[in-house]
Amino acid sequence: MSQANMRYWIVGGEYEDAGFERLVSGTEKLVGPFADKSNAEQAWREMSVATRSSCHTRFTIAEERAR
Repeated sequence: MSQANMRYWIVGGEYEDAGFERLVSGTEKLVGPFADKSNAEQAWREMSVATRSSCHTRFTIAEERAR
């Protein structure tokens, strides 16, 4: 599938522990959508650097087919 048919989102937040299974309520973040994966990756890097001192905070890029 071409990138033109995709949207990208950054999802994550602070998790309860290093198992990264449950988010701490109120810390959830959803950023996007991004039409371009490289823009999503740049935003992800910035968010990751800003929260690197918190070992329980994690973000990932999710992709979906655009409608």
